[in-house]
Amino acid sequence: KNELVEVVSERTGLAKSDSARAVEAVLGAITETLRKGEQVALSGFGTFVAKTRAARTGRNPRTGEPVAIPASRAPAFKAGKGLKDALN
Repeated sequence: KNELVEVVSERTGLAKSDSARAVEAVLGAITETLRKGEQVALSGFGTFVAKTRAARTGRNPRTGEPVAIPASRAPAFKAGKGLKDALN
């Protein structure tokens, strides 16, 4: 995150403290939106979504005993066309 703050500061001419607040605000907004179950789409960049993982049974690697793994939500990112094109 510090590297991102540094790049934002250099490219915008803002002070590092202002850039840090801007980066924190963006990341906080993305987190809050995902927490609500909504997606965040950034045109030309990609989409952040919260995916639901179903409950399942796993195994304890030491003992081999079955372990119940509860359902959970995990963040996911799907790159947009603009980002894919920029990389290729």
